[in-house]
This record gives sequence, structure tokens and C-alpha cells, in this order.
Amino acid sequence: MRKKSLLRKTAEAGVHATIAFLLLAAPTRNASAQAAKPATDISLPMDERGIRAAGIGTTTVERERGGADLLLPGTVAIPQHQIRVIAAPAGGLVEEMLVSADEQVKAGQPIAKLRSPAIVEAQRQFLAAIADEALSADRLRRSQLLFEGKALPERDLRVAQTEAVQAKSRLDERTQILSLMGMTETEVDTLREARRIFPTVTLFSPMNGTITVRHVGPGERIEPAAPVFTVALLDPLWVNIQVPAARLANITVGSAVTLPAQDARGKIIRIGRTVESATQSTIVVAEIGSNDGAVRSGLAVSVSVHVASDGGNEWSVPSAAVVRHRDRSWVFVRTKDGFQARPVQVVSEGARGVLIRSAFSSGDQVAIRGILSLLATLAEVDKD
Repeated sequence: MRKKSLLRKTAEAGVHATIAFLLLAAPTRNASAQAAKPATDISLPMDERGIRAAGIGTTTVERERGGADLLLPGTVAIPQHQIRVIAAPAGGLVEEMLVSADEQVKAGQPIAKLRSPAIVEAQRQFLAAIADEALSADRLRRSQLLFEGKALPERDLRVAQTEAVQAKSRLDERTQILSLMGMTETEVDTLREARRIFPTVTLFSPMNGTITVRHVGPGERIEPAAPVFTVALLDPLWVNIQVPAARLANITVGSAVTLPAQDARGKIIRIGRTVESATQSTIVVAEIGSNDGAVRSGLAVSVSVHVASDGGNEWSVPSAAVVRHRDRSWVFVRTKDGFQARPVQVVSEGARGVLIRSAFSSGDQVAIRGILSLLATLAEVDKD
């Protein structure tokens, strides 16, 4: 009995110890979670002797009022609504190509001739529909005369009227088919009057533009609806700009863009809503003039996007003043007690320095030398 009592007391002591450990450990975990939260400004105390020993030098921030330019890569493309594909209205043989690739064309200009048995058959059925319509109309006139002379029952008159309407509908249908196959109204009228079948059909350009692709050549056989030409309007054009996700906050629809090498100008018309996982960038579309052909589809270009000033929170600092820590950009601002690590938003980077956005005051100084010692101190203070 004494042994069982001893075991029971030992077990109870273990339970109390476990509960005490959990109560003591809970505040420790909460403190760690709070320390992991992203900080804003972080003080880095340092006396004058330590600053001189670390070789830290500073410079005064300069207010930027005129905005900045982001230089980004882009690719020129043709807007989709400015592209037309000219397809074969029927299967057959490409007899003649009247234009070549990269040639400018006008709306209604002949561009190719196609020889097709299907077109000949469609014209034959059109002529047959004309004959049937004329025969039905003549039968209806005779039926009306007989009905008026009370020599034909009304039922037979209704039958003749129905046949005449159906024959007229078939003729209209055949007329529409010829139109869809590319025959002009003049050719249809000539076929109706002269009863002469055209063995070929001519394809016409639907718009003013440039032949960008020639899909087939003379002598090739093609299927119905196969593409023959692609014609496009090459002014204005679109530029698909690759913008890093970190720079999206600085770009708005309507922002001015230029292509410095081509001396072309335009503006942002659309900002993508998704980010490519491989490049961590978003496609931003700008509409831009071709500058008399200096900008061409498929050209890889450098795009300068103008970022307007926000009215006072943009400052210019040397490139050496900005460091990266915890996936954010920081600068070290001089204070009476040392330095203060301040997170900033980088607007643009250029040869003159870095344009940043943050709440500075005129006369504030930031470190530009001895940055490694300050960065090491920041990493020590702002650690997990």
C-alpha cells in the first residue's frame, strides 16, 4: 500500500509540473509571434564615436517634384481588333495571288483568285432556283386566272401560292450563298442575265492595312474557310510591358510612355490583373504610335514609363543609401541618438540615384557609407 501511494504522489507531481511548463511557455510563444510582425521604423542607437569608427557617412535627401521615369522591357504587338483574316469561301485551287506579304492594301482591293468546283456548283443551283421561281410564278398566275373564272378550287390556288413562296425563298437562299462565296452583286446580276458561270472567285481586302501573313501560295489546294491572307492596321500599336510586381503601385492607366530609341509616344491603356509566377511580373499594355514605321510588330523595345509625383512624398537619394532587408527596401535616417531604419517604397532607379516614397522632412540625412555595419545592426535587432 505504501508503494502504491508513493507512485500516485509521483504521477500527480508530474502532472503539476507539465501544467506549470505550459503556463510558462505560452507567454514566450506570444512574444515570439509579436516579434515576427513587420516593423515600421526601427531605432538603432549609436554614439558619435561609434559612427566615426564604422566609417558611416550621410547625405541630405532631395525632394523630387517632377516625377520619374521607369525603364522597362516590352514587346510590340498588333491590337487584336485591328487584325482581319481573309479565308477561302470554298475549297479549291489558288489560281493567282495579286499581292505579297508586307504590301499595303486598300479596302475593296483584289488580292487573290480562287478556282473552285464548289463555286461552279453554287452558281448552277442558283440558275436552277431562278428557273424554279419563274415556273412557280407562272403557275400561280394561271391558277389565279382559273380561280377568278371559277374553274379552279381555292385549295389548288393556295397550293400554287405556297409553292411560289417556297421557290422565292430558295432563290434568296442561293443568292446569299453566292454572296458568302465572294461573288459581287455585279457578278450575280451578270450570272442572272447572261447565264454565264464564273469558274473563279476573287478575294478582296476588307480594310485598309498591310498584308502581315500570306498563308498559301499559287497552285496550292485549300479547304473551305482556310486562311489565305492576314491583313492588319499597323498604327497605332500596342506594347506589352513587363512590370515587376513591386513597381505596379507606381503605374496607373493613362501614364505617359515613350520608346526612346524609336522616338514614339503613347499611354498606358490596361494593367494586368495577374502576376507570372516565373518572372514575378505583370503585363501592362500601352497604346503607342508607329512613328512612320519606326515601331514594328514583334520588336523588343525599352519603354520609359513616366511616374507622376504624388505631391511631396517622393525624394531622391543615392543608390548606395537603399538596402534590402526582409524583402523590403530600407534607408538609415540620421537621428540625435544614432540612426533610424525606415522602410521605403522604391519608385524608380536611374543613373542619378533612386527615387523613393516615404515621409521625410527637408534636411533629413541618410547614410550612404558604412551601410554594412548598420545593416548588420538592423538584422540583429529585427530578427525572429
